[in-house]
Amino acid sequence: MKLIGMLDSPYVRRVAVSLELYGISFEHQPLSVFRNFTEFAAINPVVKAPSLVLDDGTVLMDSTLILDYFEALAVPAKKLLPQDPLARTRDLQVIGLALAANEKSVQIHYELNLRPQEKLHAPWLERVTGQLRAAYTQLDRLLAEQPTKCPSQPLSQAEISTAIAWSFTRYVRPEVVAASDYPHVQRLAEKIEAHPAMLKYPIA
Repeated sequence: MKLIGMLDSPYVRRVAVSLELYGISFEHQPLSVFRNFTEFAAINPVVKAPSLVLDDGTVLMDSTLILDYFEALAVPAKKLLPQDPLARTRDLQVIGLALAANEKSVQIHYELNLRPQEKLHAPWLERVTGQLRAAYTQLDRLLAEQPTKCPSQPLSQAEISTAIAWSFTRYVRPEVVAASDYPHVQRLAEKIEAHPAMLKYPIA
């Protein structure tokens, strides 16, 4: 089994860390969708990261769909989503906000780094930045309302996704979101980033 993509992608990193926690053995092939386009296209013509090549050659795409597959296969002790419907709904709400933050961070990063300066569209950039900050504002509020978790409890997908999203945003566009504005998100990220599975697959 091979995971294709760079760990500076929050989506690739999310899959790598989750597979580690599921206890799934895999080979990480760090191909860039930019620098290694031709090599990546030979594996998946769509050139979408992450791509996961299963042992039978099947290629899965999109971090959420890949993780849904392994969540379904995981034994109860290894599952990263709660089975209780109410708890699952809350975690899915958190994950949705984290993924939205990823998406907006990527859009801002691409706008500022790939588009020529003379073609930057300020209204679009302002709107996307507002959406990014709104996602973290909602995440911070939800984390503030969350009861204290027992240190012995395993990581959840909500925690993994939130920490990876925050680390990615702070990695590529630290000037857009101040850590002091989202203290609960910052505190969670610091805690989760210290986990061995996160340290094994660092953002860079």
